[in-house]
Amino acid sequence: MIKTPPYLKKGDTIGITCPAGYMAKEKAQTCIDTLQQWGYQVMVGKTLGSNSANYFSGTDEERLNELQAMLDDDSIHAILCGRGGYGTSRIIDRLDFKKFKRKPKWIIGFSDITVLHNHIFTTCKTASIHAPMASAFNDGGAENEYVLSLKQMLAGKKNKYTSATHAYNQQGNASGELVGGNLSLLAHLTGTPSDVNTKNKLLFIEDIGEYLYGIDRMLYQLKRSGKLDNLAGLIIGGFTDMKDTDRPFGKNIDEVIYDIVKDYAYPICFHFPVSHGTENYALKIGGTYQLTVGKTKVQLSEQ
Repeated sequence: MIKTPPYLKKGDTIGITCPAGYMAKEKAQTCIDTLQQWGYQVMVGKTLGSNSANYFSGTDEERLNELQAMLDDDSIHAILCGRGGYGTSRIIDRLDFKKFKRKPKWIIGFSDITVLHNHIFTTCKTASIHAPMASAFNDGGAENEYVLSLKQMLAGKKNKYTSATHAYNQQGNASGELVGGNLSLLAHLTGTPSDVNTKNKLLFIEDIGEYLYGIDRMLYQLKRSGKLDNLAGLIIGGFTDMKDTDRPFGKNIDEVIYDIVKDYAYPICFHFPVSHGTENYALKIGGTYQLTVGKTKVQLSEQ
């Protein structure tokens, strides 16, 4: 049974930390202001806008210690990761989730935070939120439906999303616990303590900036390891800024994915709005959803 952390109420505190890549504090200011406008207190960690001279938002120890402190702090009710990038897998095995298991709280983010989501789902049997992070609030983003879907979810409202049909969709209905995230990280987690059992689950995937052959390789990793065999359904999100080699791979991104998943019998939808782009609905990892892939639309509803 997957545990659901308490939903937030006005006055609750959201901590912001960067467990992976560096983020300038000014790029998170609109996010901080918006969370306060939503009625929450915000506690900003030192890793946001840190003095780090390299790619990361601090040393492994600094990032580990700050995330650990926020996990253990009873006055923090949710943790929003400022950005992804890379670095969570460097610290994940040293985090202590004993207190978190007893008193779970919402972990929010996507991209590299896929590591944290899947680790929590597998080892703590606890739900978390795959959702826009701090930079998504900038340039009017705080008012779009994707950021607002996070607001709804934090308050405990069940979201229902629709998306357009696609020529490669496989129609049908399915329900199950939702798991997934960034494809690169899902492949990276295979065989680790953070790996997820996908049997009877609704799996969603998305990615950015990869070579077409790399997506092909990572999907074959999921296929060969059995991750795609017994799904309830498959949700394919945005694959943005894909790259090709000088000698072309020979397929576009939809064709790459379709060729690998076309023989499975469960419902499959393409171009669902979960991605590294603006279109990135909040999804509850570990939540139970109903997926309907129909002739005229696709619908994903939290149960």
